[in-house]
Amino acid sequence: MNFLDLIEQKKRGVELSEEPIGWLVDAFCEGDIPDYQMSAFLMAIVWRGLSDSETVALTHAMVRSGERFDLSNVTAPKVDKHSTGGVGDKISLVLAPLAAACGCAVPMVSGRGLGHTGGTLDKLESIPGFTTDLDATAFSRQVESIGIAMAAQSDDLVPADRHLYALRSATATVEDTGLITASILSKKIAEGTEALVLDVKVGSGAFMPTLEAARSLANRLSSVARLDGLKCRALLTDMEQPLGRSVGNTLEVEEALDTLRGEGPRDVVELTLRLTVEMLLLAGLASTTVEAERLAAARLADGSALQVFRHMVEAQGGDPAAVDNPGIMGRAAEQTSLTPPRAGWVLGIDARLVGEAAGDLGAGRQTKDQEIDLQAGVFLHAKSGDPVETDAPWVTLYHDPGANVERAIEKLTEALQIGDQPPSTRPLILEQTE
Repeated sequence: MNFLDLIEQKKRGVELSEEPIGWLVDAFCEGDIPDYQMSAFLMAIVWRGLSDSETVALTHAMVRSGERFDLSNVTAPKVDKHSTGGVGDKISLVLAPLAAACGCAVPMVSGRGLGHTGGTLDKLESIPGFTTDLDATAFSRQVESIGIAMAAQSDDLVPADRHLYALRSATATVEDTGLITASILSKKIAEGTEALVLDVKVGSGAFMPTLEAARSLANRLSSVARLDGLKCRALLTDMEQPLGRSVGNTLEVEEALDTLRGEGPRDVVELTLRLTVEMLLLAGLASTTVEAERLAAARLADGSALQVFRHMVEAQGGDPAAVDNPGIMGRAAEQTSLTPPRAGWVLGIDARLVGEAAGDLGAGRQTKDQEIDLQAGVFLHAKSGDPVETDAPWVTLYHDPGANVERAIEKLTEALQIGDQPPSTRPLILEQTE
């Protein structure tokens, strides 16, 4: 095939069939198509878009580019959850062990934080000794034995996605919903899941800032997943302010452990339970929403989910003592507290600015290879709807001496909105796709 012809066809909006899409993915992975030509093709996709059938073909080709986890010996229903990323989003740390405690098998391939958003892998690696590097055999055996594994994308799992994503990041071709869908679903299919619940974030701290954009992505993900045989459901959830009160890796693990002990923030508990309910319904482990809610709430309350988390930590080389004594994970050397400029009610806290401030303190990265400070971050003493006074802190910064505290303070100050009356309540769950 002639790759220049394929670029020209996509520029004209021609819908490509599965054969040429499969060929170009294979050729790119083998080094037969240079980056500059693939960049032109990606830009043509951003301009003209991908149809659902093209997205399915791209997803299949990406899955075929590497190995697939063999979960054939796992008898429990295999269900996963994917979030499009946000600030303070530690839901997977609670949801995955909770779903496993309810009878699901949860094979979860996760990512690292980038920019203002956090990453599940970084949070897990806050636990001393915890490894997220599992090969296909170890991953499959762990899911079979304890019902859960949370690991990084290996070199052999969907390598086409890794190569294409690096190029998309460098050429401003990230935002197309077809490319996003193929990237997400290819990894979920390769990891061996049978059903998928999607948490599509909406708001200032989300990749999709508007409800319209988030709805478009959720619909594309759901429709393509079903075309590929995956049972799928998507929730659109609020990311105007951070989830929970902690933003930063060690801080978020501590908050997740609090939640597993029944002491978590209201929004973290609410979203965890709602997403778990959807997983149980897709898995066939509950026939009604009420039944699923009762099962999930019971397994959270009786300590079963916490015990599954402890088993996972042990299985992946982590120190299980950290589950009961989070202080083992360490604390930042310094703390700086900010008081509000005036008394009143918190109208809102811009999630993106909070995420960027945490990054300034060392908790985030701008490039995939950048080192991060696992103990750095912020703790929000007040959130939207809470009253604040000038003699009490509304946020505490955790950092080492070399952190850019001044810039973080500027962003946090800008993020806080105060009014004379409490704001109207904004729902956490905005929409659901069927």
